Amino acid sequence: MSGPRAAVGVVLAAGMGSRVGADGNKAYLRLAGASMLSWSVRAVAETAGIDRVILVYRRGERDVAARALHEDLPGIAVELVEGGESRHDSEFNVLGHLCADIESGAVDVVLIHDAARPLAGPDLMRTALDTARAYGGAVPALPASGLARPLPDGGLEPLTGRLVRVQTPQAFRAGPLLEAYRRAEAQGFDGTDTSACVQHFTDVEVRVFGGAASNLKVTYPPDIRLAEHLLAATVNADRR
Repeated sequence: MSGPRAAVGVVLAAGMGSRVGADGNKAYLRLAGASMLSWSVRAVAETAGIDRVILVYRRGERDVAARALHEDLPGIAVELVEGGESRHDSEFNVLGHLCADIESGAVDVVLIHDAARPLAGPDLMRTALDTARAYGGAVPALPASGLARPLPDGGLEPLTGRLVRVQTPQAFRAGPLLEAYRRAEAQGFDGTDTSACVQHFTDVEVRVFGGAASNLKVTYPPDIRLAEHLLAATVNADRR
């Protein structure tokens, strides 16, 4: 590719909030003075090497998304792309938005992060970018614990050490990522996350790197209190 390489950071905020108890989209929950999606967008925007930031909003919520960004992150340029019915559809929409720049070589890496993970920091983002550029794809994960499967005799077999909990941000070389989603669209494939689609339709090597225990996903009501406590501690530390 000629010219400078550019990375795009994408934050997905098109989901619902039923399990967390939110009235509407949980991405707009206020945590330590800012919306949850704004914390995630800030982490992406502050990552060295990310040249463009995109927020994928739920259909009908463009105005509320723009208002949250204006109030919480004044001065940060964020592109807005409408999401789809599923996570996979939202990713396909944003790749369509980037299609011309990916095909021209202007964008070489795409990083995708969940708005529901407001505690991921720039270091995690940077590792994902560097790993994707080196190998093709990057996924953070932690060893899974407390899991077991039932046995025929009624007992349980621990699964510790065999499984991992996958997190975001995930990052991939842009060309193969776009091709994977085009093939998925043609075949009606709907992946559970970005890496599932890439691994199903390409030979790209997706490297797993160490995630962060603090990079929790806000899914249930207790997660809100924990995330707010941790974010408030970060704010207080920055003010010292």
